[in-house]
Amino acid sequence: MTALTRVVISSDHADIPLRRTIVAHVKAAGCEVTDIGPETGVSADYPKHGQAAAQLVAAGDCARGILICGTGQGIMMAANKVVRIRCGVCSDSFSARMIRAHNNSNMLSIGARVVGVGLALDIVDTFLSTEFEGGRHAVRVDMIEPHS
Repeated sequence: MTALTRVVISSDHADIPLRRTIVAHVKAAGCEVTDIGPETGVSADYPKHGQAAAQLVAAGDCARGILICGTGQGIMMAANKVVRIRCGVCSDSFSARMIRAHNNSNMLSIGARVVGVGLALDIVDTFLSTEFEGGRHAVRVDMIEPHS
């Protein structure tokens, strides 16, 4: 995996152990990680956690972001409300490769109740190591970016 400078990782209460495993895995791959919690299994609002992580990516403080909730859907929707964020939910490595290669996704969302730990780590590795192909894909990505 190509080491990125900074990666933000967040979740809701759905699977804190999976988030911690991903944090350790990404650090071991040479990335600087900003883990923005939560720290307990008390019910947490996924929109707050998704948007907080997305703000760090949109501001350029982190190169990429990884989000985790029960299905990956809710926290992904919350992140995508932030301008300049392209977050995709993935439950397989092919999708993780494509959201990077074709969509220049800067955030990944994983459903903790959908994938196991081994697959989640493979999805993360694929997301972090895949480069954007540009070319015809850059034109399409530009079409989905907000323009003032």
